Amino acid sequence: MHDTKISIAVREDLAIWQKLNVVAFLASAIAARYPEAIGEIYRDGGGQEYLPILGQPVLILAGGSDALAKAHRRALERGLDLAVYSDGMFRTGNDADNRAVVSALPTDGLELVGIATRGDRKEVDKAFKGLKLHD
Repeated sequence: MHDTKISIAVREDLAIWQKLNVVAFLASAIAARYPEAIGEIYRDGGGQEYLPILGQPVLILAGGSDALAKAHRRALERGLDLAVYSDGMFRTGNDADNRAVVSALPTDGLELVGIATRGDRKEVDKAFKGLKLHD
């Protein structure tokens, strides 16, 4: 059992391709911020090597806009590191424009479609309380 938990929450009304895109981007943020969360290189039985992946489970949660905003606020109040994905980022094609979308909005007006964090299990659970496991 890990002392930390990785949770990613997406807005439940997104198209499937959007949810997958948001989860991929937010998982990359966790990997970038916490390199110690990355496991070892994989090797198949023939000796072929594969890239390492996150070394602990990732919970994928879903909720409406209000639930994401509440989880965002609670995570910030608890001092958890957060990755965010704002709705306007769907209409950009690069990281600089994505950052511009986020910087143009106030903290409580980010139009969140996804958030992710890694932290103490209990703190992550408290911050993301009310979001359901994505089905």
